[in-house]
Amino acid sequence: MSKERLKPSFISAMLAVCLMTASIAHAAFSAQELQVFDNEPPITKDLLMHANVLAGDEVDPDGAWKAADMYCQAARYGSAEAVYRLGMLYAFGRGVPENRDYAANLFGIASTHGHFEAQKMLETIEIKTSATPPCVLADVAPEKGLSSNIALTKETPEIDQYIANLPKNKRWVLRLVNTISKWYKVDEKLVLSIISVESNFNNVATSNKEAQGLMQLIPDTAERFNVKNAYNATQNIKGGVAYLRWLLAYFKGDVALTVAAYNAGEGAVNKYKGIPPFAETKLYVKKVQARYPFKTHAYDAQITEPSPVLDAIHAKRRL
Repeated sequence: MSKERLKPSFISAMLAVCLMTASIAHAAFSAQELQVFDNEPPITKDLLMHANVLAGDEVDPDGAWKAADMYCQAARYGSAEAVYRLGMLYAFGRGVPENRDYAANLFGIASTHGHFEAQKMLETIEIKTSATPPCVLADVAPEKGLSSNIALTKETPEIDQYIANLPKNKRWVLRLVNTISKWYKVDEKLVLSIISVESNFNNVATSNKEAQGLMQLIPDTAERFNVKNAYNATQNIKGGVAYLRWLLAYFKGDVALTVAAYNAGEGAVNKYKGIPPFAETKLYVKKVQARYPFKTHAYDAQITEPSPVLDAIHAKRRL
């Protein structure tokens, strides 16, 4: 059977199964890469190996796009690994335009063929449409995306030093934070600063107030952000980062208020029209801001209406 005749039947079958998984709920995921090239047929193994090199090429500005083209080719041959990796490029807009619908469906396709990492990604997003990149369905090049290799923060010496000294048995958390933070568009340095103060990167930490895991989620917050197991690192980080994203929108990017609310709750910040006068909260804000020395952070105004007392808080500060 020819390559052209194989492509439609493979994709159509996978998409049919993918659409049946459209109700999968949000949760977090592991970002560890799978080294499964040895299990691939020679033609897809060669494409994947070349694409992997191109995706990591920081010199060639088109490296990620060239990788996407090769992943498309391998996907048309039936490689679930290629489908997953292409989905990651669309998820974060690397080489191709960021497209969550494409990403979700590609993860769905790969997951139906037993791809573990794709299944974990599907715990983080929902499949809302059957949109699929044309390059997976036909022999065409993928659309080229804009270059967006812009760091959110540059000078964070204290958290950078903390991370540099992090023991090997805790460094696996860094990759999770990097990936989930990008997905939610929250600066990973803020997330790492929170984790360092909250739990010192201890994923089974428990406080006397029942706060649990890396980002010390209390049961109410865990339930609010659909975290079923707060000691599961991926779920915990997802819930904590989702809460940070909401708080940043609620306080219109004000980092001090966001951090204070993460510790004491947004209700307490509203009640006291600023950082609550609790010794624990004031010390907490001081520690986090020493590691993340920025006053403002980008936010998505569509997530929630701002705090009703935000203007009063700002007026109070000016006095």
